[in-house]
Amino acid sequence: MGSFAAQVAGAALLTDYILTVSVSVSAGVRAVTSAFPHAFEYRVWIALAAILFITWVNLRGMRESGTIFAIPTYAFVSGVLLMIAIGLVRYFGLFGAAPIPISAEQVAAEASLSGFAYLWLLLRAFAGGCTALTGIEAISDGVQAFKPPESKNAAITMVAMGVIAMSLFIGISFLATHLSLVPNEAESILSQLTRRVVGTGFLYYWVQIFTAIILFMAANTGYQDFPRLSYFLARDGFLPRWMENRGDRLVFSSGILVLSLAATLVVIVFQADEIAMLPLYALGVMLGFSLSQSGMFRLLGKIARLKPGESMHTGVTEIHAERHVTAKRVFNFIGAVVTSIVFVILALTKFTEGAWVVVLMIPVLVMAFNRMHKHYDRVSLALSTKGLKFDHLTEVADMVYVPIADLHQGSIQAIRYAKRISRDVRVLTISTTPEQEVRFMRRWKRFPELVSDVLLVVIEYDFRDIVRPLVEYIVSSSEQEFPGMITTVVVPEFIPENRIADFLHNQTARRLRSRLRVNKNIVVIDVPYHIESMLKRDP
Repeated sequence: MGSFAAQVAGAALLTDYILTVSVSVSAGVRAVTSAFPHAFEYRVWIALAAILFITWVNLRGMRESGTIFAIPTYAFVSGVLLMIAIGLVRYFGLFGAAPIPISAEQVAAEASLSGFAYLWLLLRAFAGGCTALTGIEAISDGVQAFKPPESKNAAITMVAMGVIAMSLFIGISFLATHLSLVPNEAESILSQLTRRVVGTGFLYYWVQIFTAIILFMAANTGYQDFPRLSYFLARDGFLPRWMENRGDRLVFSSGILVLSLAATLVVIVFQADEIAMLPLYALGVMLGFSLSQSGMFRLLGKIARLKPGESMHTGVTEIHAERHVTAKRVFNFIGAVVTSIVFVILALTKFTEGAWVVVLMIPVLVMAFNRMHKHYDRVSLALSTKGLKFDHLTEVADMVYVPIADLHQGSIQAIRYAKRISRDVRVLTISTTPEQEVRFMRRWKRFPELVSDVLLVVIEYDFRDIVRPLVEYIVSSSEQEFPGMITTVVVPEFIPENRIADFLHNQTARRLRSRLRVNKNIVVIDVPYHIESMLKRDP
C-alpha cells in the first residue's frame, strides 16, 4: 500500500502502544482500588509507581517468562469462569442454589431517541463493544516468537484467545445486565459482579488480585513492541537515529524511556481513568486493523492473478498462487469496512471526550516522520562519497587560534596541544584594563620556552562580554588570511570533580563554542583539564 500507509500504521501503532501501557496500568489500579476503596484517592500515584517499576524491569533487560505470565493468566481465567458459573447457577436457581438478590437501580434517561439518532446510538454502542477486540493485534505482531510452525501456532493461539475472551465477555455482560449493575467511577463492573455473586470472601480477592496482576503485565506488551517498532522506524530514517541504540542490557533503552514518559503524561492527564482512555486506545487499534485488512485485500488481489504454480516477488515478500483466494478477499474486505466504520464512529462520538488527541496526533506523527526522513536524505546526500574528488574538499589552514582568559595550567596545556598540530599558533586574550594586561604579560614572560614561537594577540575591549570580540576577531582574521579554508580553534576546558561544580566553570567556553560552530569553516577542539587529577598530582 506504499510508504504513506506504512507511516500511518506506524503512527497509529506507536499511539496504541502508549495507550496500551496507560490503559492497562490504570485498569489494574482500578482493580486494586475496587478491592481496597481507601486507595482510590491515590490511584494516580499507584499507576505512576507501576509504570516506574515496569520501566525499571525492562531497562534491566529481564525477559518475560512464559511460565511466569501463564500462572496469573490461568488463575484469572479460572477464577472468573468459576464466578460466572456460580452466578449462572444462582441466577437460574439450579441445584437448589440461593438466588442472587437483585436491587435494581433506576437510571433516568437523558434523552428520548428515535430514527437516525437511535441508529447512531446503536452504532456507538457497537463501536464501544469493539474495543473488546483490542489486544489481539499483539499476536499478529509477534508471530515470529512462536515455536515452529509459527503461523499455525499463532492462529491456534488467536482462536483460543478469541474463545476465552468472548466467553468471559458474554458471561460477564449477561450477569451484569440481568443483575442491573451500573458502572461507577470507584468500582469496576467485575468487582461489583464478583461481590454480588460470591460476596467478599476468598474468591472475590482471588479475582481482583489476579485481575490487577494480568492488567499490569498487559502493559508489558507496549514495552516490548514500542521500542521494537521505534527501532524499525529509526532504521528507515523516520525517527531519530538514537532510537536504534541498544543499552547495556541489549534493550532499546531510548524507546523504553520515551514510552514510559508518554504513558506517564497520559495517566496524569486522564487521572488514571482507563474508561476515558479506552476510546482513544481503540482508535489506534481500529486504524491499524483497517490498514492491515486493506493491505491483505490488495495482496490477495495480486495472488488471485497468479496461475497455479506461479509465484511473484512483491519487493517485500514472495507470493504464490493459492486456493480460495476470493473467499479470503471477501473476509478481508468485510474486515476493512467494519473496522473503518468503527474507527470513524469512535472518532466522531468521542472527539470532544479526548479522541481529538489521537485524531490530531497521528497526522502530526506522519508529518514528523516525513520531515525526519527528508532530513536524513539530505544528510546522506551531503555525506555521500559517490563521485567525490579530493580537490572538492575544503583545505585546512596551518594555523590554530587559542583563546584564553589567563595563563594557568589548563591554558598552558591547550597551547602545548596547539603547537603539536600547527606551526602557526596564535593565542588570543581580552584586556579590559591596563592593570589586567600588565598582570597577564608578567605571567606570559615566565614561560619563554613555551611562548617564544607563539604569536600573542591582546584584544583591548571596554566591556565585560569577552565572547563577542573573540568571535569577531577569529572570524574576520580567518576570512581575510585563509579565505575558503578551515581554521582551527583550540579551547581549554575545565573538568571539575562533579557535575554540580561544572555549573561554576566553562560557561564562557560554552558560549564561545556555540558561537563559533555556526561558521562552517571553523573547527573547535576542546582540550580538557581535569581539576581533580591535577590536585592529586600536586604535592
